[in-house]
Amino acid sequence: MIYLIGASGFIGTVLSKELKQENVTFKNLDKQSSATYPDTTVITDIRNKEQITANIGQGNGDDWVVLLAAEHRDDVSPTSLYYDVNVTGTQNVLDVMEAKGLNKIIFTSSVAIYGLDKNDPSEDHPADPFNHYGKSKWAAEEVLRAWYEKDPANRSLVIIRPTVVFGPGNRGNVYNLLKQIATGKFVMIGKGENKKSMAYVDNITGLIRYAIKNVSGYNVFNYADKPDLSMNELVKVAEESLNKKLPGIRIPYPVGYMAGISFDILSTITRKKFPISAVRVKKFCATTQFSNTTIIKHGYKPAVSLKEGLARTLSAIVADDRR
Repeated sequence: MIYLIGASGFIGTVLSKELKQENVTFKNLDKQSSATYPDTTVITDIRNKEQITANIGQGNGDDWVVLLAAEHRDDVSPTSLYYDVNVTGTQNVLDVMEAKGLNKIIFTSSVAIYGLDKNDPSEDHPADPFNHYGKSKWAAEEVLRAWYEKDPANRSLVIIRPTVVFGPGNRGNVYNLLKQIATGKFVMIGKGENKKSMAYVDNITGLIRYAIKNVSGYNVFNYADKPDLSMNELVKVAEESLNKKLPGIRIPYPVGYMAGISFDILSTITRKKFPISAVRVKKFCATTQFSNTTIIKHGYKPAVSLKEGLARTLSAIVADDRR
């Protein structure tokens, strides 16, 4: 049995599809039912230990827990939710696993634990998270490591730190960026020379399935699809995929950042959320490159190239707009 915790979202839906295709027995514990696979879902909030206990069976030695649940948006309020879900929720899952005799867990962390503008950090790079999401993910990792160290001879802990994940059906930051490009509404902020690591969703779910079959003990893996593209290179790939030339409008970074601050002030006054914020402008213009050497050396081979993943996502966006 594989217990997917928080699999009603983007990554979990793709993973569920793949597990079904492989006839793997799994259960999804999520606070919301899966729109695609409701028959696999048991409503469970990881902040509620009693619910987790009721919905996880006694372990038999081969069971895995895949912990996907997280508060991850830029605008979560109150900020205590990051810690209630990402840290306390993780501890609740581990407590139940210990009580039920389950000893194997895969945890999706984040490269956010490294902070911004680091030089292609590998897994042993010092943690330096800059926001509550990154700080809560690092705290959750520490909780997981403490659990593992209680019985390292019998336990397996795999921590996957993906960079920003994208793909058809997602509505995150990369989707919004690609949609702006596809619809001709994209405006470059800054010089566009900053490089971005990205991860196509099928390659992340493929890595999770690979880890279940091939990894044991304690392991930490960054994941990013290579090669990293600068923002200028990303626009060129999109132009090739869409077979169209995009407008070359650029806004200097200071102007873009001040616009983000203005929207933050307006959001505070109106209590409305806007697609532009100072944090999002800062993240857009930051260099976010991460090493994937460790997992590639381990033997994992991603199924989809970055360029093909971008093309599939852009094609899905265009098809959605035509409906």
